[in-house]
Amino acid sequence: MMNSDFAKRRVVIYARVSTEHEAQLSALENQVDWYKPIMAARPEWTLVGQYIDEGITGTSAEKRPQFMKMIRDAKKRKFDLIITREVSRFARNTVDTLQYTRMLRTMGVEVFFINDNIKTFDGDGELRLSLMATLAQDESRKTSIRVKSGQQTSMENGVVYGNGNILGYDRVGK
Repeated sequence: MMNSDFAKRRVVIYARVSTEHEAQLSALENQVDWYKPIMAARPEWTLVGQYIDEGITGTSAEKRPQFMKMIRDAKKRKFDLIITREVSRFARNTVDTLQYTRMLRTMGVEVFFINDNIKTFDGDGELRLSLMATLAQDESRKTSIRVKSGQQTSMENGVVYGNGNILGYDRVGK
């Protein structure tokens, strides 16, 4: 197994945003653009694909079609390195993170979490990944609590939560 930034590698990018709001989708474009200088700094790397899940939570890998396609393509040996911005973009579930990175490792595919500076082929990669995955999972849990609290407060105050477009109803007033 290779462990060099400057070895010849067939690389794919994995990116994800969790909502379909316009701001999040432009954030997705920014995520993809963010990889350009990283690839340019490593001419030995060849970008062979991008897997991008839009508007999908990271708490369950099976619910992300592009992530699952990436895993199927890894089994077909289409690439040997996945780069992703950070652990929370790859998964927000500790079990999924470890299960899939271990599976990828057996197939000779390394995952490089750039902002976290974690490479799954490094000696301490799995330990550091476990810690970051646990933090990502907890942040997802906290976000869920905050969203539910906001929805409850809106409901109690008679405020329509979200954009106000409720299927089957016309908005009157305001």
